[in-house]
Amino acid sequence: MKNSLLVALATTALFTSCHFKNDYEQVFKDPNLYCNTVHELNTVVMGNNFGPIVASRNYLYAAIAGYEVIAGGYPDKFNSLSGQLHGLKSMPKPPAGAKINYELASVLAFCKLGEAVTFPEGSMRKFVDSLKQLAKDHGMPSDMLAASASYADSIGAAVMAWSKTDNYSQTRGATEYMVNDSPGRWVPTPPAYSPAMEPHWREIRFVVVDSVREFIPHPPYPFNVTDKNAPYYQEVKKIQNKGDSLTPEETWIADFWDDNPFKLNVSGHLMFGTKKFSPAGHWMGIVGIAAQKSGSDFATTVAAYARTSIALFDAFIECWNIKFTYNTLRPETAINKYFDPNWRPHLQTPPFPEYTCGHCTISASAAEALTKDFGDNFSYTDTTELEFGIKSRSFTSFRAAASETERSRYYGGIHYEYSTVVSHKMGSQIGELVADRLKLKKIERISPDPRLPVLSFYRYSSRAAGAAAQRLDTDTRRYLHPAQQRPAPEYGHFRPTTDLSP
Repeated sequence: MKNSLLVALATTALFTSCHFKNDYEQVFKDPNLYCNTVHELNTVVMGNNFGPIVASRNYLYAAIAGYEVIAGGYPDKFNSLSGQLHGLKSMPKPPAGAKINYELASVLAFCKLGEAVTFPEGSMRKFVDSLKQLAKDHGMPSDMLAASASYADSIGAAVMAWSKTDNYSQTRGATEYMVNDSPGRWVPTPPAYSPAMEPHWREIRFVVVDSVREFIPHPPYPFNVTDKNAPYYQEVKKIQNKGDSLTPEETWIADFWDDNPFKLNVSGHLMFGTKKFSPAGHWMGIVGIAAQKSGSDFATTVAAYARTSIALFDAFIECWNIKFTYNTLRPETAINKYFDPNWRPHLQTPPFPEYTCGHCTISASAAEALTKDFGDNFSYTDTTELEFGIKSRSFTSFRAAASETERSRYYGGIHYEYSTVVSHKMGSQIGELVADRLKLKKIERISPDPRLPVLSFYRYSSRAAGAAAQRLDTDTRRYLHPAQQRPAPEYGHFRPTTDLSP
């Protein structure tokens, strides 16, 4: 499967080259070419067993590199992200008089960053070679091909240099998560009992969000497995009962949004892994579906991928900050230890703390970015899981899909219901902030749809110091501790009860 798109691309090029010489502009303005390239990176990420958090970093820098080529080539239509993203300086300009095909250069820059940010260079080399051959077969002049590759390299080098300042390399040598047997504290889960994944990810640099203190959900319910009236106890029993009574529809929803990049299957002494696209990879696939259905041109498609990748990346950082602040026990562990040692969730529990939910957070964030680019009430059918043998599902909007993702983690037995609700709302607000702050097109699209209800946590923003904090909405107030059901403090005076800084 890894090279299926590559083979198809090369075969098409060879078959059509004799009949359509000198139509390279038409070939490279096809947005499906960029979508196929993103899918190729998805496949590479999956094949190399990278976790969902690290995968989001690959998509981020690749998508930004691809976008910066478009912004440099069409400055009358698109703004550079330099100055809009933390630490990103000015990008190289196209050399005066150079004949550059910016669509080809955009794809090449995407590939350069996609394979080099995390992987050893060469993981997409065959795909890149096929792109260059495609250009030759369709009559692209050699000087244009060379100039396009050169500009892609210059943008790629600039984005690569920026990527190296995000604290990723420093976290590779950070201390591991310390496991202890404190009541309610996360411990590794079956069947692999893997160590905590990326416990220092909150130390990675945001690209749009200003600080981990900008989005503060309320603390998780206090651990309590003895008092039947305690909120935590009730959540444990609720998810246990739901796991024992899933309907076929609920099972389908859980499986559809599983997005486990590496599931360990155990049968006696036999163990083997099965792979899927990660949560971020799933949403990058949805971008391509939306671009195709909307008839977006190449440049608009590239911009949509960039905005969504940024929303995914920043949402992961904030979610991981909360996860490794509270280090909450997974439902599977609580149920096995205190209620039923034989209970298993429908989905395999991933190796990191329960609160907050990563998939719920990043899905809601991505949905806001996509709504910004394609509008609300954008109906579509999500076909991303077909290659993994899971039937497609249809949605009336991106927000509806994100809401279903929220339920899927509860159905799967890996997140408490209240946690999915809080995480979804946090992700929605992160996505709104990303969508609103990023100015990609010279004239940004203004969505006519109303904003989501006020969220059940406070926003802290240095850019909006002195403004009134958002009030808790009645739909989620039942998930708050009594001490938190009070008028929200002003931004300038807000102090979280727990230090959430890295």
